[in-house]
Amino acid sequence: MKITILLGHPDKETLTGHFADEYEKGAREAGHEVRRWNIGDMQFDPILHKGYKVIQALEPDLLKLEEDIKWCDHFVLFYPTWWSAMPAILKGLFDRMWMPGFAFHFHKRGSLWDRLLRGRTAQVFTLSDSRPIFLTLMFGDNSNEIERAILWFAGFKVRIKKVGPIKHITPEKVENWTQKFYHWGRAGN
Repeated sequence: MKITILLGHPDKETLTGHFADEYEKGAREAGHEVRRWNIGDMQFDPILHKGYKVIQALEPDLLKLEEDIKWCDHFVLFYPTWWSAMPAILKGLFDRMWMPGFAFHFHKRGSLWDRLLRGRTAQVFTLSDSRPIFLTLMFGDNSNEIERAILWFAGFKVRIKKVGPIKHITPEKVENWTQKFYHWGRAGN
């Protein structure tokens, strides 16, 4: 299987980064082809300075990531939940590169569109300091934006795994999660 992994945490020296590393390790050891991206290492402007009325040319890193997403069978995204949402830089990445011609194509008539990334699967892992059920009860489903409005809209079949609480997590629980992420990587899940 061809897998593209994106770490959406700007700091790769975190528990989110550690779990992404373990997933990647498991995937590689199982023989999957893997391409890895760390958003904190990428060079791009996450701001749409004129909204969508003036399309900004994509920087080389965004163009390469687009190619790796088109290349893959399975797209894996890791990010922390901050204020019940993805980090702003990750949202900026999608604002900039999730454009007509890459992710979708609107028809000239009517409200239908072509989902240009159809046939791929996506696994989203989002980590938080709170229990996922608590976040859902307090603030609603914080995965709808990435699941439906971004990935499904472009054609991905999406699975979401919410992990938490990770604040004050014990070393034993870190090891347990580490093994799970390694095995999910081996399975290409």
